[in-house]
Amino acid sequence: MAKFLLSVHVLAAILLIGPVTIAASLFPRYARQALADRPEQQSAKSSVQLLHRICRVYSVAAVAVPIFGVGTAEVMGVMGSAWLIASMALTAVAAILLGIAVLSIQDDVVTQLDKPEQASPSAQSLTLRLPRLSMITGLFALAWLIVVILMIVRPGSTTGA
Repeated sequence: MAKFLLSVHVLAAILLIGPVTIAASLFPRYARQALADRPEQQSAKSSVQLLHRICRVYSVAAVAVPIFGVGTAEVMGVMGSAWLIASMALTAVAAILLGIAVLSIQDDVVTQLDKPEQASPSAQSLTLRLPRLSMITGLFALAWLIVVILMIVRPGSTTGA
């Protein structure tokens, strides 16, 4: 059972968290183009909407990753391990970064592009927030990188790896 749960956990992480990380990382670049008055604006607008949709949908589906991770840890009997607790804390940090910071700025950009006449932050102020969004998505990716390293190295592991 542990091998099955671990397999599902790893596959879910690759297939669900990977796309969110890539889409969130690409979003600021295309948002900058979409918010500017340039010929490529319409193409960038479509890209921004697609990247935002990927982030929203996959972030909801990615809840399966920690669920299967906890199930796997429970079956393997490692729930109290420091590396696992650190991984769970970093997973929570990544979820908060994505849910509160990344998706909210993305929502503002998409709203601005869809309904520029509505009372929302101006394109100029949104453009100024994009470097911060890039930094936050970098921290999101870094959190997952550290989680992956912790999962592979597993300090104190008895497997000899």
